[in-house]
Amino acid sequence: MQRQFLLIGSLLALLAVILGAFGAHGLQGQLTEHQIEIYQTGVRYQFYHAFAILIVAILSPQFSGKQLLWAGRLFTAGALFFSGSIYLLACKDLLGLENFQAILGPITPIGGVFFMAGWLMIFLAALKIK
Repeated sequence: MQRQFLLIGSLLALLAVILGAFGAHGLQGQLTEHQIEIYQTGVRYQFYHAFAILIVAILSPQFSGKQLLWAGRLFTAGALFFSGSIYLLACKDLLGLENFQAILGPITPIGGVFFMAGWLMIFLAALKIK
């Protein structure tokens, strides 16, 4: 579990740096200020949860329960659903996805629920510490 989440967390952080730089430089003039703000929200939450996944990896040797495993899985799913849908929603006009807003819009809060559930799993793991 530790290696898996170190790989996932570091990859998500790397992608957040790349996507953040691309948003700041490559998308300027292509998106409105509001769309850039939305895009940067996706980058920010991807970073937060890449770090959370790295924390899960670091803590995993000290915990025997499955809560941290599930926290890492939920944070990963949350990053894909939440940040992924945010990127697509922010760039929908640029990518020709205007007709997919009805599909993409509901995916974002599902990702947010995954994030919340991941934090709950860490809380539950912490309750087991004696």
